[in-house]
Amino acid sequence: MKKIMKMPKIKFKNFNPKIKEECAVFGISNTEDAATLTALGLHALQHRGQEGCGIVSFDGTKYHSEKRFGLVGDNFNDEKVLKNLPGKYSIGHNRYSTTGGTALRNVQPFFADTNSGGIGVAHNGNLTNAITLRNKMVEDGSIFYTTSDTETIVKLIAKSKRSKTIDKVIDALFQIQGGYALVMMTQNTLIGVRDPYGIRPLVIGKLKNSYVFTSETCALDIIGAKFVREVDNGEIVYVEDDQLKSIKPFPPKKVRPCVFEYIYFSRPDSILNGKTAYEYRKNFGAQLAKEEELDGDLVVPVPDSGNAAALGYAEEKGIKFDLGLIRNHYVGRTFIEPSQQIRSLGVKLKLNPNVSVIKNKKIILVDDSLVRGTTSFKIVKMLYDSGAKEVHVRIASPEIKFPDFYGVDTPTKKELLAANKSIEEICKFISAKSLKFLSLNGLYVAMGFEKRNDTYPQLTDHHFTGDYPVKVIDELGGDKVTQLSLLSTASNN
Repeated sequence: MKKIMKMPKIKFKNFNPKIKEECAVFGISNTEDAATLTALGLHALQHRGQEGCGIVSFDGTKYHSEKRFGLVGDNFNDEKVLKNLPGKYSIGHNRYSTTGGTALRNVQPFFADTNSGGIGVAHNGNLTNAITLRNKMVEDGSIFYTTSDTETIVKLIAKSKRSKTIDKVIDALFQIQGGYALVMMTQNTLIGVRDPYGIRPLVIGKLKNSYVFTSETCALDIIGAKFVREVDNGEIVYVEDDQLKSIKPFPPKKVRPCVFEYIYFSRPDSILNGKTAYEYRKNFGAQLAKEEELDGDLVVPVPDSGNAAALGYAEEKGIKFDLGLIRNHYVGRTFIEPSQQIRSLGVKLKLNPNVSVIKNKKIILVDDSLVRGTTSFKIVKMLYDSGAKEVHVRIASPEIKFPDFYGVDTPTKKELLAANKSIEEICKFISAKSLKFLSLNGLYVAMGFEKRNDTYPQLTDHHFTGDYPVKVIDELGGDKVTQLSLLSTASNN
């Protein structure tokens, strides 16, 4: 008898079902074709932000800037555009907005003139005290053009009375809080900064006599640069006279990188703490398999985010792995939805069942995370409609119960399914035969730790625990603050 399911009657805002990282940053020093190499690096980091992209270069005399909506490949593949970005120094940015709107004025890198010269700034992350700082500066007479928290950083640098740019940057850093990675450029210096807890990622690469600062190692691979090391938490690195220099101005803290870099954000081939993200994700799936006795006919990933975890699960259990869902890679976030009829197709725009593989099978469906559950419901229904005998959902991370304030676009707590429902209730909500999440300690074990250090956790894992390493100054009530200005505009200016 065919199983019939109805979509749960629950209304959410329009959103991308996956949690999203805010941005990618890239900077390169003293090399020919700096802007072209920056564009290539941003292309490799496209997964970290698809709303807008921008590049700033310096030709020895003047700064040059190009900013666009949309994807890097659609905007910086034209020789004419790249010719507008001459110079041997360049920084770039991919944007996914978590604060501020999508107006072109919010696309980075930002630029400012200071009493020690110009400076370009690209920022990945979120400040937890940006609104507080912004309001104070507005009271003191500052004028803000954008609604991005990055402008707050730029203004703080420009306001500093120190004479050296590095000292100006340090002044600004001691006033901001949050999870952030910054890549900055002056007339003769490339600067990289990672927050005191190392929440947001930043790595160093070298290409001949040039240095690269960027979000992930995959951006180094695409330009043929050698991976040198990760920037330490609380470290300022800068290239001056072709020499790599380092300052650690903050009181020392133990590093706590964002756990979702390992679970989802970073590209599978990027290196994190000595291993690829792919290796970690396979381990998550294998550990999940170790934590239960379930048997099945087939392990099916939710592509592409669940691929590695599903493979690890299948190998650990000795169950066949197969692609029961086929992803359309040519449907992105910019897909135009002209009508309710198109919108109602939902997940089928990106995924389609492989009927010959899943029919009459007891399926173990593996994904990396579960946020609101609406997409999981649609996928489960799709598998049942295509003839699956049973669908058991397995999630290769713990339950997401708390929102993020460090540069990850998660919903408010009231919209997080696991914050409001038990596992049994979630299972019923998505209409699965069973549901299981990776345990919190299992996550740490899979990453090579003996267990989670509850006194001082090795990772920033507040999504699961509510343990926020940096106080959220700007939080109001139970909801996140996402807008830095009363200004509302549909303009692209």
